[in-house]
Amino acid sequence: MLQVSINKELPYFDLEVDFQVDNNQILVLWGPSGAGKTTVLECIAGLRSPSKGSIELEGNILYSSLYNVNIPARNRRVGYLFQDYALFPHMTVKQNVVYGLSNCKTQTGESPALNFTTVLDSFGVLHLIDRYPGQLSGGEKQRVALARALISQPQLLLLDEPFSALDNQSKKNLRQEILRLKHDWQIPMVLVTHDEEDSRLLGDIIISLHKGQVIKPGARREKRITGTSVESKPGIEFIT
Repeated sequence: MLQVSINKELPYFDLEVDFQVDNNQILVLWGPSGAGKTTVLECIAGLRSPSKGSIELEGNILYSSLYNVNIPARNRRVGYLFQDYALFPHMTVKQNVVYGLSNCKTQTGESPALNFTTVLDSFGVLHLIDRYPGQLSGGEKQRVALARALISQPQLLLLDEPFSALDNQSKKNLRQEILRLKHDWQIPMVLVTHDEEDSRLLGDIIISLHKGQVIKPGARREKRITGTSVESKPGIEFIT
């Protein structure tokens, strides 16, 4: 479970969010550019520090202004898929994914990890192991970046605008991939998007942000996957 209750003072407004995401849930932060969505992810990941508040993951305090706790990003057990994928151009697919291991440790100093070939194979990119990012398509880069984010077996996955650079078919495939990850990994996920369709198809919980303030919190009750499309079961509604 992820629990977030933070305030972050920004140049033009104060960002304030308060939410909880259970395991096997996807929370979507939806809203226009500049609303503060990515800042929320960066605070959760430890790339930025909130002005005040608290962040807890699986009962562990990652940040607390009250108790003066701020766990370094490398010790947070958080996987992060950046908007531009942030793959190192001078490293092969294998080197990029293995880097995800060397850059992540638990609070006890251990490095929990899966075999990198197992992870790459699960994303269908094992055959690309010796290629460089410049030799990959957008969809291939995205799957490699996901493999790197998950190689250390994180307790939480953050996805920042994962569909922004993809064509329609690749976007549909990625939606299916994210729902598969939700089912297989059973960890909370927080996804940032400005696309309302992505929000409705993927979000178990949807929070709309505008200038740092929550406008419309809600929840979708249940979804199922059929073939290559995402369908809602009868009676499902978007609750606001």
